Amino acid sequence: MTSNSTSPIVTGWAARFRCAIAGIGVVFRSKDIARVEVIAAAAVIGLGLAIKLSSFEWCALVVAIAMVLTAEALNTSVEAIVDLVTPEFNPLAGRAKDVASGAVLIAALASVAIGLLVFGPHLWPN
Repeated sequence: MTSNSTSPIVTGWAARFRCAIAGIGVVFRSKDIARVEVIAAAAVIGLGLAIKLSSFEWCALVVAIAMVLTAEALNTSVEAIVDLVTPEFNPLAGRAKDVASGAVLIAALASVAIGLLVFGPHLWPN
């Protein structure tokens, strides 16, 4: 079996796992915003630990963090595919990239809303 991943032959779960880790590395090496998102996630986790969030609150934050990082990874993938298929300017290629980037923005805004709902009552009690 051949693959276009960084490994020429991908067999077994361990090799596939290494390819997935390599893909995550591509996102963080190629996207400055992904590194900013991880720093923000670390700050949220630190604040959550400091104010002793409930299990439910942690679940909401984990989903929010995963949602943003997943959207960023998918956006990176869409950009790479579009660049491969259409190296020259094409309005439809630009639209695909804009839509993928918009999905990241939607995820980020939703995560901010989740953060306000989770941290608000702890930071600004009635």
